[in-house]
Amino acid sequence: MPRTLASTFSFILMTFFVFGLAGTANAQQKFSPEQKQEVETIIREYLLQNPEVVVDSIRELRRRDEMAAAKQRKETLSSMQDQLTKDSNDPIMGNPHGDVTVVEFFDYRCGYCKKVFPDIQRLLKEDGNIKFVLKEWPILGDDSTYASRAALSVWFNQTDKYKAFHIAMMKNKGSLSNERVLEHAKASGIDIDKLKLGLGDLRIDQTIANNGKLASALGVTGTPAFVFGSDLVPGAIDFATMKQSVKEQREVK
Repeated sequence: MPRTLASTFSFILMTFFVFGLAGTANAQQKFSPEQKQEVETIIREYLLQNPEVVVDSIRELRRRDEMAAAKQRKETLSSMQDQLTKDSNDPIMGNPHGDVTVVEFFDYRCGYCKKVFPDIQRLLKEDGNIKFVLKEWPILGDDSTYASRAALSVWFNQTDKYKAFHIAMMKNKGSLSNERVLEHAKASGIDIDKLKLGLGDLRIDQTIANNGKLASALGVTGTPAFVFGSDLVPGAIDFATMKQSVKEQREVK
């Protein structure tokens, strides 16, 4: 009969114990070279006859690593809730007093961010009790950086125009040059001179830098990435996943 995973690990642990004991300076019993060779031969033959032991061991170690990483992620998310959800520098859509908060790390030039944007709009339209926090995180070059800086300038100085500007930018097709950003701003009713003046606001640098640090701490490597309460959900998720994630957050409250 095949050896169970538990007994396999018991065997391996016992082997390590024997070798560890043999290598301990205070051990009362030491193996002779012949005895050590005999033990090594036994282990080698066992592994050759039972190669699944190695595979099972690797799988178990991977499982434990994944569990540890997931636990660490949740602990990090828990400790950073205020930074994620209550930073006044972050733009907000939806209901500012919603009973569920969703956070999105995004880039205006990210194709996947644009792909999920219609579902985000639908989610906020169908559920009027969601606070949606936008983490401006430009990671795709200088054009992305300018777009985010312009958006934050609008948020800080012409807040009521931010939503229309954000929607226009997310719906933009093709390149997003500085000139194109300003065209979207003008079409959204934004005072361009005021926008340009606001680009030097130190809060913009602080916000973008903080978002980068948060993303790094959470292990986020790309956009979009969503946070639903204590759950990190990276990638271009669909509407059903968004809705289910919101439902689960309400259930745990």
